[in-house]
Amino acid sequence: MPFHPENRVTPRIFIAATRMNDGKTTVSLALISALKERHFRIGFIKPVGQRFIEVEGQKIDEDSVLINQVFGGTDPIAEMSPVAVEPEFTRKYLTSGNHDSMVNRILKGFDRVAWEKDFVVIEGTGHAGVGTVFDLSNATVAKLLGSKVILVTQGGIGRPIDEVALNKAVFEQLHVPILGVVINKVMPDKLQQISDFARKGFKRIGVELLGVIPRIVELENPTLIQICDQLEARFIHGESSANRRVGRVIVGAMSSRNAIDHFLPGTLVITPGDREDLILAALSSSALGTKEESLAGIVLSDDLLPHRNVMEIIRQSRMPVIASHLDSYAVASRIHDLTVKTRASDADKVQKIRSTIRSSLDIDKILKAAEVSPSSPATA
Repeated sequence: MPFHPENRVTPRIFIAATRMNDGKTTVSLALISALKERHFRIGFIKPVGQRFIEVEGQKIDEDSVLINQVFGGTDPIAEMSPVAVEPEFTRKYLTSGNHDSMVNRILKGFDRVAWEKDFVVIEGTGHAGVGTVFDLSNATVAKLLGSKVILVTQGGIGRPIDEVALNKAVFEQLHVPILGVVINKVMPDKLQQISDFARKGFKRIGVELLGVIPRIVELENPTLIQICDQLEARFIHGESSANRRVGRVIVGAMSSRNAIDHFLPGTLVITPGDREDLILAALSSSALGTKEESLAGIVLSDDLLPHRNVMEIIRQSRMPVIASHLDSYAVASRIHDLTVKTRASDADKVQKIRSTIRSSLDIDKILKAAEVSPSSPATA
């Protein structure tokens, strides 16, 4: 059976990274937004997804759901996410996996999302070798779809160049060309320095620098609903503020008098549910301020709830409160380990990506390297 897409004409770019969570989805979203402003008809596919949600009974990669909802896509969502790596997927594949079936699902999905499009953005999963265990590494999939690759890496000079060189070698082993690299999460005061030196360093290994994206702290801050999901917890009050962002976290292991100095705007307070003194102090600290000046919320740990009188005060307040069965240390640890992914409900993040980050990409250079006219859609 043929192992290539029917559509070999529509321009395409494969977005990979030097490691997990370097910003592939952020770059994909910004690139699609910039191209749509130029009236390109854009297709999107994430051939192999490792984080999925249930959509109409199907396992769909969450990044495909995000792109579909943000841009109002008309392509069938299942075609945008042909392979979802669920628990036990690797073991099942090594035992009796059907490689040809997965390949054909990817090819069918690509041809569908590329139909009547001027450009297709393909989002990979992690570095070049991710997926090798089930014979669908990023390098393999990029070759399968006949795509050039943009590598996303994190801020710095030495390490990004080393990691790009390593990934470049894996792609080139399969004769997959590297279109260029985007450096993400660079401290704003080092943008020019990183840009100048990284450009020289990448040139030495034959790679074009296509953009330097500043670190935007707001994009890294989780929302209360993301924290609630991570903790497998529940809201006991204020769920309407579930999209409020958390800038910092403190554990209430001190007296309420000393804790007040740490009740800064955007702070999430973690405390056992029987520490009524801390809970009341937190509620009082935000009662008179504006929304921007208030705490982000409270997490009650140890599966404890305060006295009913305190619960009544909570219900009359505007403070979001989450209850968790975990102890305070476990709550703090899980929040620390939380990977903050962009969701369609994150309107503030999406807008920041579409406005700020896309201006950090050299769109003309990307289109030129992809052999597309920068001025107009290829099929216009």
